[in-house]
Amino acid sequence: MNEFTMSQIGEFLIALGVLLGSILGVLSAYGLIRLPDVYTRSHAATKSATLGVLLILLGAFLYFTFYLEYVSAKLLLGIFFVFITGPLAGHLNGRAAYRSGVSLWEKSVRDELKPELKRERERQEQEQAQARAEASGKA
Repeated sequence: MNEFTMSQIGEFLIALGVLLGSILGVLSAYGLIRLPDVYTRSHAATKSATLGVLLILLGAFLYFTFYLEYVSAKLLLGIFFVFITGPLAGHLNGRAAYRSGVSLWEKSVRDELKPELKRERERQEQEQAQARAEASGKA
């Protein structure tokens, strides 16, 4: 039986990370082209692309660690930055699209944000009416 050395295990993990990250990047690009509305496209762009980039950066980090014996703080910061900002940007883009009136796909099953948005708008209208009443009372 062949025994695996640490170098072979490292090579396998690096190749696996980069390969899986590349596959997820291609799937993300396909999702951006193929999916029907801005919300599902945003989901494809943020979830799979973020994981794909994280796996590729992890492969680069493992390469530096195993072969150059160098722990790259820049790569760790890059992994952390992508992990935090990717999903957050997708969420904010979807929220901005919803608030600006971009319609859901016609085959969408439910819209959970609609009642919440309606309550928020009613509350804002009440606050504005109250502020106008207070301003007219002072004048």
